[in-house]
Amino acid sequence: MKSWVKKSIAKIEADQNRSADTHLFKFQIPQFNDIYLYLKDESTHPTGSLKHRLARSLFLYALCNGKIKEGTPVIEASSGSTAVSEAYFAQMIGVPFVAVMPASTAQSKIDQIQFYGGQCHFVECATDMHDAAVELAEKLNGYFMDQFMYAERATDWRGNNNIAESIFNQMKYEPHPVPDLVVMGAGTGGTSATLGRYILYKGYETELMVVDPEFSAFYQGYTQKNDAVCTGRSSRIEGIGRPKVEKSFQPDVIDHMMQVPDAASIAAMLWLEEFTGRKAGPSTGTNLWGALCAAEKMKNDNRGGAIVTLICDSGNRYLNTYYNPEWVREHIGDITPYQAKLNDWFSA
Repeated sequence: MKSWVKKSIAKIEADQNRSADTHLFKFQIPQFNDIYLYLKDESTHPTGSLKHRLARSLFLYALCNGKIKEGTPVIEASSGSTAVSEAYFAQMIGVPFVAVMPASTAQSKIDQIQFYGGQCHFVECATDMHDAAVELAEKLNGYFMDQFMYAERATDWRGNNNIAESIFNQMKYEPHPVPDLVVMGAGTGGTSATLGRYILYKGYETELMVVDPEFSAFYQGYTQKNDAVCTGRSSRIEGIGRPKVEKSFQPDVIDHMMQVPDAASIAAMLWLEEFTGRKAGPSTGTNLWGALCAAEKMKNDNRGGAIVTLICDSGNRYLNTYYNPEWVREHIGDITPYQAKLNDWFSA
């Protein structure tokens, strides 16, 4: 058993060693004076999203805790990107993988999970995912990976090429080497926990702002200081937002939170493609709206500085949904007020 685990860890470590770091793109927006916006493009990972880092950490954590052995089925509750990345690593070490997800998950993500040899188990909505995953793991005598429990502890937040260390290393030679603000959406809460802990560990003055979509419990839980908040429904921004405050969410390392209207997320996502030529997913739009609001405040305060946020995944996964105007009108609503706001910002 130890021999198989050793070989599996070696395969995952070799995959990381083959992978280059993701690019940090710099944009200076003339209307925002001496304010620089940086986008770290996590869509360039082998599985196409920020969740590649998380999946690698979760597999190493499970292997090193004796939870995954040769032939152990791995089950995850995921709306898509985490499941895609976990299917990739499951195939790499040769174990079965099943993703429990809402039936509304984008078909492109389902196809990618199946491409990596994974299976999909559908439930009605996000609130059903956890219990269904627990039940399935018991039925298959498998291991429930439980990203919402283990995301914040599986990653080495002190360094070891985590996303926080990567960002600060890449900022070293910029006009403002230490970012004034890092903006991150809350999916599991794991990435925001890593960023917040690393900032405190290194003694940076950088502030961490976590953005949250409508119908997500994280923002309410943070503002009300109540981790029992439950919204009872799914987020409309795929990949972020949860109906309850997950265990991996660490509010004490966050400086600010902002609730971003879903229509604003889509407007910002579309603006990003127009402004930079990069097609990203809706959670990137949530990040970007928060970053631009922060930039506006810095401008009004007559301050310069740097704001860093993430491109979480590629927009090619959402061509039939968030990039389809009819789908957006039906499922999100009218985005034109937020498009007008963006136009106001960048025509001033």
